[in-house]
Amino acid sequence: MQRFPCPFCGLRDEREFSYVGDFGKVRPDTKARVSDAEWAAYLYDQKNPKGQSTEIWVHLPCQEYFKMTRDTVSMDVIDAAPLRKPAQ
Repeated sequence: MQRFPCPFCGLRDEREFSYVGDFGKVRPDTKARVSDAEWAAYLYDQKNPKGQSTEIWVHLPCQEYFKMTRDTVSMDVIDAAPLRKPAQ
């Protein structure tokens, strides 16, 4: 079983995490008219690169979202960083 780093809780079992989506994916502007094809592409099209990928993940126990960079071939985690500054 692999362990993922939560920037808030430290190393945890991978089963505690859920993939959210590609980092940097821009949501269509819903103030303007968005076609069904554009909306479907936003919801379902994933980059799925071979090699290094930066993604958004959520650690389910603490409900914190964070950015994780990992190698999709070896599954090695390269970096994990919060999307927001931790509360002081």
